[in-house]
Amino acid sequence: MAAASSSSRLVPFLSPPPPTPPAKPPSGAFLPLRRTTAAAAAAARFRCAAASGQTGFFTRLGRLIKEKAKSDVEKLFSGFSKTRENLAVVDELLLYWNLADTDRVLDELEEDALKRCVLELLTNKGSKTELQLGFRKPAVIMVVGVNGGGKTTSLGKLAHRLKKEGVKVLLAAGDTFRAAASEQLEIWAERTGSEIVVAEGEKAKAPSVLSQAVKRGKEQGYDVVLCDTSGRLHTNYSLMEELVSCKKAVAKVIPGAPNEILLVLDGTTGLNMLQQAREFNDVVGVTGFILTKLDGSARGGCVVSVVDELGIPVKFVGVGEGVDDLQPFDAEAFVNAIFP
Repeated sequence: MAAASSSSRLVPFLSPPPPTPPAKPPSGAFLPLRRTTAAAAAAARFRCAAASGQTGFFTRLGRLIKEKAKSDVEKLFSGFSKTRENLAVVDELLLYWNLADTDRVLDELEEDALKRCVLELLTNKGSKTELQLGFRKPAVIMVVGVNGGGKTTSLGKLAHRLKKEGVKVLLAAGDTFRAAASEQLEIWAERTGSEIVVAEGEKAKAPSVLSQAVKRGKEQGYDVVLCDTSGRLHTNYSLMEELVSCKKAVAKVIPGAPNEILLVLDGTTGLNMLQQAREFNDVVGVTGFILTKLDGSARGGCVVSVVDELGIPVKFVGVGEGVDDLQPFDAEAFVNAIFP
């Protein structure tokens, strides 16, 4: 083994000497290896030339695949879901090639495969990220969600965004349950230079307010009517039924309205957002999501499960407190944020 130990020569692939000679396998047979401590230690003692070079990781791996078993690896990836369970096959194959840093290779392969899978899901199942406002005026957008999710704030930021694009916007203060909701929306109306319709009495109901706003929008030539609604827990049956009444009230004024029903999802709620989305969608038929509170530690990755199950797109994301911090959803940028 002088050739292997000489510093002037490099043997690309060496197999660790086994303690006892195993039975010789049939020609062309593949020997699956199990990840044991001994195997890992043996693999660490023998480094392939591709792994020890100075070129980039994927260049080295590409050369490795080309020289050893490119067709085999392509077969492994063909039709496979990119999960850790399936990538274990690649793990064994890399050990078979005596690649010392197998764990790092596998982790990079897995993350890259998972990123591609998530991006494909978001672009295919949630492709209609633009607002679908139709041709009749006014277009009606209802914004719904649970308490504290950033619903009214998101509506105000959306009004600002539309005003910047030259859209004539009318706000409807349909949150008649929370005392400060109308005042909060009036502040947003002032900030964005929008008109607003509020409840005329303390006992006014949300469907009545939205109906009046849509009528005014129709009569006075507004482009878009943005309808705020009361925040409610998705488990509260009576409040969820009120949303149905709001939707019907709007449709009586303009058949086919609302054009959009946007559900605000708090990016910090985790998997609970999936149950929220299910319930709201069952009741009123959600057409898109606004994902909020992504300016902190939350990444909102659970929304991927929501899009996967319901096939409803994310249309906007809230990334801060400023009026310009409601941004159109960019699937690629979102995936890169989940996997920094």
